[in-house]
Amino acid sequence: MSLAITVSGLRHRFGNRSALDGIDLRIERGEVYGLLGPNGGGKTTLFRILSTLLEPSEGTVRILDRDLLRDAADIRARIGVVFQHASLDLKLTVLENLRHQGHLYGLRGRGLMVRIESVLRSAGLTDRKDDRMEALSGGLRRRVDLARGLLHRPELLLFDEPSSGLDPLARRTLWDDLRKLREEKGATVLLTTHFIEEAERCDRVGILDRGRLVAQGAPDALKRSMNKDVLVIEAEHTEALGAEIEAQVSVTSALVDGTLRIECDDGQAMMASLYAGFRERISAIKLGRPTLEDVFIRETGRPFETAEGGNAG
Repeated sequence: MSLAITVSGLRHRFGNRSALDGIDLRIERGEVYGLLGPNGGGKTTLFRILSTLLEPSEGTVRILDRDLLRDAADIRARIGVVFQHASLDLKLTVLENLRHQGHLYGLRGRGLMVRIESVLRSAGLTDRKDDRMEALSGGLRRRVDLARGLLHRPELLLFDEPSSGLDPLARRTLWDDLRKLREEKGATVLLTTHFIEEAERCDRVGILDRGRLVAQGAPDALKRSMNKDVLVIEAEHTEALGAEIEAQVSVTSALVDGTLRIECDDGQAMMASLYAGFRERISAIKLGRPTLEDVFIRETGRPFETAEGGNAG
């Protein structure tokens, strides 16, 4: 299968600070690829480079068989970019926003209206076309943003933090829209996210941390690579309990979202052992399979939520 994005040896620095440090990335046409990482992991910098807004310090980038530095104008005409914070004009109607977007890409007249009608229909917004943006919910505004990004029929859609600010129902609707886009239009979708559950919906995911791509693959394959059971323990004093468990049972624990997580080869045997030794101090204990967060912990040595504020942007 041909590639939509090819990145080799990509590095970027802001002064003395390294934001990206040797990124190699291959994204196939027609797939939904997620860049997962904590805030400060490098997602924003990589997104800005791939959307032609920032030139890398080192390395090569090819997008849709075009060189990023030499063919940036051509690339811009063939990609759609939806930013985390929409740049929609809230005082204009849905139709007016889409019409202005079309003008930016040289679309005019009947041809433009045909495309507007098409994206409105696909997004389920036909009956809201004359509504001002300020009257729409966050979920509907996100759908207008997506429709606007698709107006010029891009081959590649770059989506920055698509679920940011959306309620659970709006998130599910958005993902239905993205799947429909891939299945019906054959478009490639690259998105950035710091939501574990969102990354697990992608065909493949790359985990970014401190400017490095520390793991990459299909979500299920990455989780299977752990080859471990995971125990999640709730307790009143989890940090102190974790230290005692590590000393007595010879396992490594991690604090995640106020719970204690332990990887082990035999979860049932470990659960029985912990109940026997620490039953009075454990409020609840659950046995499960690894998540992408566990993959992150394995690759970086620390929990996902404490990884914010690294040296990457």
